[in-house]
Amino acid sequence: MELYNKLSAKQRATLIEEAGSKRLTLSFYKYHLIKNCQLFRDHLYLAWSALDVLGRIYIAKEGINAQLSVPSENFKKFKQSIDEVSFLEEVRLNIAIEHDDFAFLKLKIKLRKNIVADGLDSASIDLNNNGKHLNAKDFNSMIESPKTLLVDMRNHYESEIGHFQRAILPDVDSFRESLPIIEKTFEKHKKSKNIVMYCTGGIRCEKASAFLKHKGYDNVYQLEGGIIEYARQVKDQGIENKFLGKNFVFDQRRSEVITNTVVSNCHQCGEKSNEHVNCANEACHLLFIQCENCSKKYNTCCSVDCQEINSLPFEEQKKLRKGKGNSNKIYKKGRSEVLKFKKTSL
Repeated sequence: MELYNKLSAKQRATLIEEAGSKRLTLSFYKYHLIKNCQLFRDHLYLAWSALDVLGRIYIAKEGINAQLSVPSENFKKFKQSIDEVSFLEEVRLNIAIEHDDFAFLKLKIKLRKNIVADGLDSASIDLNNNGKHLNAKDFNSMIESPKTLLVDMRNHYESEIGHFQRAILPDVDSFRESLPIIEKTFEKHKKSKNIVMYCTGGIRCEKASAFLKHKGYDNVYQLEGGIIEYARQVKDQGIENKFLGKNFVFDQRRSEVITNTVVSNCHQCGEKSNEHVNCANEACHLLFIQCENCSKKYNTCCSVDCQEINSLPFEEQKKLRKGKGNSNKIYKKGRSEVLKFKKTSL
């Protein structure tokens, strides 16, 4: 009985290509007390492996957070496997606007302390006492009010390429970092203003809104299903789209186009661009925005130094990386002095 992936990303990509079937990209989350996380994890792995489900799933005592890719012909069976779990029955599935057969290349189901790294003592916060959920229509109406403060609950590299009109964009590296900053920044408005929050798919706002309610904020709201569901409702219902640019996603696609407005700039030359890339120098692997011209000029690297290293034979590159830790430890998301046109916000 196999409970872990044993194929490389390259092998998986080959199998996907050979299968030739279209895949759906989707996500879902649910806060719920899970008593035996390991048993639940193994159950899902066996069920989803049989359906050729790929993705990144986190399970903790507080619930589940999943980003997935499912063969379209297996979607009904996948949905059935979800509904067979009592607390997941009829859970909202955030279906991507743009699909990519290679969005995920492995099935990884991992146990975590929290399904989102928030740094909070979850036991002290009542997740049932969270912000009121707003659909796209009500959200649009609410954010037009002068009594409303609209807050982006995502990180700087996410909000930079796309955000709602008039949104406040905290310049943070992580969700954990944003919570105390937001609480302190808007404390004087905790009784007088509507605090409306949004994120990619809704999961961060579930915890953030409960956190603010716990801190004494009265009028707290959150966008139901996040940007993903908002974009779907806007399209299906003909509602005015108040989102500008792209929605950052955490898979091989990196982003989905919500509107064609380009709100960001190339971090190297300052020209309009919204394409995230990772520095081709594996010892750097910096995530940054790079235009087509700079991509050619620097060979998809963030600097001349990285370009020179990346041009060396692979074995020489390995020697230079030796003893400096792997790329995950030095991986930064747009924070580098070599990037002259990186924007900052709140």
